[in-house]
Amino acid sequence: MGEPRTLRLTCPPPLHWVGMSSDTFRNPSRLDLACETFVHDLAALSPLSATEWGFTEYNGDMEDFSPEHHDAVAERTRRMLDEVDSLEKAAAGDGDVDFDDVDRVTAAVLRDRLGLQLELHEAGEDIRQLDNIASPVQWIRDTFSIMPTDTTEARADIISRLGHVPRALDGHRASLMLAAERGHVAARRQVEQVIAQCEDLAGDESSLNGIGIDADQAELVRAREAFGVMATWLRETLLPQAPTADGVGRERYERFSREFVGATVDLDEAYEWGLTRLAEIVAEQEAIAVECFGEGTTVEEAMNRFNADERYRLDGVDALKEWMQVTADRAIADLDGTAFTIPEPVRTIECCIDPAGTGGIFYTPPSSDFTRPGRMWWSVPKGETVFHTWQELTTVFHEGVPGHHLQIGQTLCESDKLNLWRRVACWNSGQGEGWALYAEQLMADLGHHTDPATRMGLLDGQRLRAARVVLDIGVHLGKTTPDGGTWDADYAASFLRANSAMAGANLDFELNRYLGWPGQAPSYALGQRLWQELRDEALDRGMTLPQFHAEVLALGSIPMGILRDCVLDGLDGGENR
Repeated sequence: MGEPRTLRLTCPPPLHWVGMSSDTFRNPSRLDLACETFVHDLAALSPLSATEWGFTEYNGDMEDFSPEHHDAVAERTRRMLDEVDSLEKAAAGDGDVDFDDVDRVTAAVLRDRLGLQLELHEAGEDIRQLDNIASPVQWIRDTFSIMPTDTTEARADIISRLGHVPRALDGHRASLMLAAERGHVAARRQVEQVIAQCEDLAGDESSLNGIGIDADQAELVRAREAFGVMATWLRETLLPQAPTADGVGRERYERFSREFVGATVDLDEAYEWGLTRLAEIVAEQEAIAVECFGEGTTVEEAMNRFNADERYRLDGVDALKEWMQVTADRAIADLDGTAFTIPEPVRTIECCIDPAGTGGIFYTPPSSDFTRPGRMWWSVPKGETVFHTWQELTTVFHEGVPGHHLQIGQTLCESDKLNLWRRVACWNSGQGEGWALYAEQLMADLGHHTDPATRMGLLDGQRLRAARVVLDIGVHLGKTTPDGGTWDADYAASFLRANSAMAGANLDFELNRYLGWPGQAPSYALGQRLWQELRDEALDRGMTLPQFHAEVLALGSIPMGILRDCVLDGLDGGENR
């Protein structure tokens, strides 16, 4: 997930959710108002983020990704941290400034997240960012998939934003060149991946042709041409400077791990834990294979037999989309009023096929007022037409309810307690992706995987997440492989194939993602581990499961260390956090 004149929002008035009872309303504090201004300023600096958050004022604009852009974001971030310090000192002094329990949590989260962002900026990580999934080329491409097209004004915004693509790519090249002058160039594999993506975006079958604008629109034509220029520059200028090694080393990796997990992780212990967890999951899968098909049946053979079973087969993307929607809607109906109380706006999710065809599966949040619904996207690679529900049921739970859709939607509904920054602009992968994995396992615990085939699918997903803890740490820290060799891309590819039933095109995409986005993939399983430990301890202290879920989801996406303090140690001393 990504991550500001008078700002026209698609959300309701700040810090209050329409329809909530007045006795839950909390007056905005000085820190809340400072955060509100901060988000508005970030929206002006980063129009692509503004669109993701559901703000419409800047839909026709786009940041330029230049070194000056990154410096401006960093400077605004420093000023926000200074405001936190000033407000807290004023509150501790003459008492003219209120600083309640909610503010104390907000301050802790701001210092953690913004402090780390500045650390990454000072290390030059922002200007050097280039990978196959989470760098400016993908942000520019993907923004058009979430922009509305149903009005003349909306289409005019798309055309205007398309007109800024050449400038944005120029600025991105300037940042990459500055980083290269400092000796910081992405690995060759990532440069090659982005070259291929830019060529696709420049080509006759560009996904930009499907964003609701005539393919011969001048701005669209120039945007496609700009991606072609970008591909040529990357090939001729940056690629010759790119190192062949994929690993980033321990120092950089530790910083990325703190960013994504939201806690300091003992990476060597996590590597060993990943190996142990992987062995446990394989043993469970082997037991299911024997249970279903008899002694001597391997996990791979069992999966092949599930694939051959017509009960679990879908033909074509239309059937996939319909199945996704029906399954997601049913999960919402089943869970509301049991393990969760699902707010009314969150009971709607839209399932979509992503035209980019990268092989990824992802979720995009609703706008703050839910006029743009939360959406689950399946980016089906070209030529892939057969899908297997036994394997993918758990994916719907991950992206929908009780996964990302419930988690993010609940946060958006907490405007009586959480300020705008905490609702829309603060995201932590260990908390967020860890929750989605926790949600997958929770569905099994609640009886939604009584079919051993879908249980096998759940375990396949869990196995992949455990495997990539090992793979990611192994490659980037240069650790010894389980069989005594050296971690490199070839070994990582074979290790990944051995530990996932994912289709080949998806596996290729995933491997390149891990190699180019260090620390992010392990945050899922490591976050899930922290979630389960927190849940177990909370239940041991007398909380019920629905109480635990209500408590943690109301806090928004905050780092796992701070979340633990809030739930177990009473960091804010009350219910309104």
